[in-house]
Amino acid sequence: MPKKPVFILAIESSCDDTAAAILQNDKVLSNVVANQLIHNEFGGVVPELASRAHQLNIVPVIDVALKKAGIQKEDLSAIAFTQGPGLMGSLLVGSSFAKSMSIALDIPLIAVNHMQAHILAHFIDEEGFDKPVFPFLALTISGGHTQIVRVNDFFDMEIIGETTDDAVGEAFDKSAKILGLPYPGGPLVDKHAQKGNPNAFVFTKPKVPNLDFSFSGLKTAILYFIQKKTAENPDFVNENIDDICASIQNTIIEILMEKLQLAVKQTGIKQVAIGGGVSANSGIRSTLKAAEEKYGWKTYIPKFEYTTDNAAMIGIVGYQKFLTDNFETSGVVSKARISF
Repeated sequence: MPKKPVFILAIESSCDDTAAAILQNDKVLSNVVANQLIHNEFGGVVPELASRAHQLNIVPVIDVALKKAGIQKEDLSAIAFTQGPGLMGSLLVGSSFAKSMSIALDIPLIAVNHMQAHILAHFIDEEGFDKPVFPFLALTISGGHTQIVRVNDFFDMEIIGETTDDAVGEAFDKSAKILGLPYPGGPLVDKHAQKGNPNAFVFTKPKVPNLDFSFSGLKTAILYFIQKKTAENPDFVNENIDDICASIQNTIIEILMEKLQLAVKQTGIKQVAIGGGVSANSGIRSTLKAAEEKYGWKTYIPKFEYTTDNAAMIGIVGYQKFLTDNFETSGVVSKARISF
């Protein structure tokens, strides 16, 4: 660890949240997020509206982050930003600002892979939260991704399983839409599930070889089930919403856990971490925690504020890259799709 404190300004703008954080080494001094509620009207994120909102939000969000951290921009050691994956228009707002500010302050520029950041968020110094020991398995679950990753070191990662179609977050949101719940529906499914019977209804789990996932078939099965039941009873959803959500959530959790068990068996690695927006789901968190006693795993569940898109996770990657002088020039390009 460097003798002089390292202050990282981190910027996250991959989708519809404008976020900025200040880290001193691996400790978070501030973590600010501006949500874009306008997308709720459309039932999903509208890329053009997202990029415009980022342009409006980015200056005040960074200003608040600096003030909350109690430092001046001249104190910054480097600027980290999300390079991808994400919506190109949104990514460009963050990268353009980061480039301009790094040039103006004459400090290093650091590009960060958004999905790596979800995994490495576990290395933020937080009281009461253990840091994983390499190697470990990471389950990254979000609206756009579902992956099992073998993590050998900070930047030595291998995807050993991923979805062949819909991501798990998309499965939650589409199921919510079928049930008539407003966007974003995933958290509402979780809320209703906590009051329902997870074994009330049975949905067929897709058979996908090895460590890969598929959720499109499950979504179709849920659609046909609801259509059939509402044809018999128009009030079926309203009368059974808690049990339906609990059964959907239970099915998704079973799919995830079966693949994780297989990954542990194949790799022999019993350290398992989760990350990504869907890792905020209460059912997934409690099931993974129970796996410690049930299977003898060591599990890592991130602090709630580091599950959804945030800049603190970008900052911790920025700090690790700073330690090895892994910097970029202003010619670095944003990428809507980017691999490990």
